[in-house]
Amino acid sequence: MRKLVLGTIAAAMLATSGLAADYTMKVSHVVSASTPKGKAADFFEKRVEELTGGKIDVQVFPNSQLYGDGEEIKALVMNNVQVIMPSLSKFTSVAPQMQLFDLPFIFRDKAHLYNVMDGEVGKTLKSFVDAKKQMIAMDYWDAGFKDFSSSKKPLIVPEDAKGMKFRIQSSKVLEAQFKAVGGNPQVLPFSEVYSALQQGVVDGTENPLSNFYTKKFHEVQSSLTLSNHGYLGYLVVMNEQFWNKLPKDLQEKVSQAMKEATELERKESAVEDAKIMDELRKYSKETGKLEIIELTPEQKQEWKKAMSVVYPKFYDVIGEDLIKKAIDTK
Repeated sequence: MRKLVLGTIAAAMLATSGLAADYTMKVSHVVSASTPKGKAADFFEKRVEELTGGKIDVQVFPNSQLYGDGEEIKALVMNNVQVIMPSLSKFTSVAPQMQLFDLPFIFRDKAHLYNVMDGEVGKTLKSFVDAKKQMIAMDYWDAGFKDFSSSKKPLIVPEDAKGMKFRIQSSKVLEAQFKAVGGNPQVLPFSEVYSALQQGVVDGTENPLSNFYTKKFHEVQSSLTLSNHGYLGYLVVMNEQFWNKLPKDLQEKVSQAMKEATELERKESAVEDAKIMDELRKYSKETGKLEIIELTPEQKQEWKKAMSVVYPKFYDVIGEDLIKKAIDTK
C-alpha cells in the first residue's frame, strides 16, 4: 500500500512539473556524458531549469541518441532539436571564415585562444553563422590543441613530415598545412582512422590528446609530438525560431547558464588533458611502445615558420583583417 501511495505521489509530481514548463529545449550531442562536453551539457540543463524556475524543461540526449554527427545541423535547422554543439569544422560550409580555427600555430596558448574566442574576432565569426540557416551561435567549447603522431619516425623538425601520409578532417587549410611540409594529406572519416593507421593506409595523425587516447591511437602509433600546432573546438548553436519565442528575461537566463556551462567545459577539458597526459606517460614508460616528444621553443618555431606560409592563401576566404586581428589579440 505504501509503495502504491508513493508511486501515485511521484506520478503527480511528474505531471505537475510537466505542466509547469512553458518551453521544452532538447539538447543533442554525439559524445559520452562523461566527457567535458557531456558534463557541460548536463550542467547547462540543471542551470537553465534552476534559473528559469522550471519554465524551460531541458532534455539532454548524449551519444547520438537522437541524431548522429552528420544529421544534427539539419535537425537543428528543422527545430527537431533546439541546441547542438558540433565541431567547428562542421560550420565551414555555412561560414567559410570559421576556417580561421584550422590555421596552424595561430594561437599562442589557451589564454590567447580564449581571448580570441571571447573577443571581437569570436563575435564576428559567430555573426557569420547567425546570418545563415536559422542558427544562433551561443558560445565556443573546448576540445583542445592538436598534436602530431606518427608510426614511421618521430616528428621533430618539419623535414620529418616529408612523404608521410597524414589523416586529416575535410579542410582546405589542413590540406595546405601538410603540403607545406611535404606531407601527403588524406581525408578519412574519424571512425576509420584506427584501422587506417593499423594497416598503414596513413602514417600519422593530428589530434587533441582526448581523441588520441580514447580512440587508442597510441596502440598503432610509435611517437607523439606535443606540438600544439592546431586547434579543435565546438560551437554551441541554438535554433533561431526557438530562441526568438523565448521572452527576454528567459533569454538572459539561458545566456547566463550557457556562460557558466562554458566555464565548466573549459575547466573540465584542461583537467581531462592533464589526466590523459599522465596515462600516456605511464603507458610509454611501461611498454616502451610510444615515444613522447616535447619540442623546444626553437623547434616549435621551425614548424610554425614552415606551416604559417599557408595564411595568405586563405586571406580571401577567411579575411586578412580577421586573421591579423586574431594574431594581434592580447
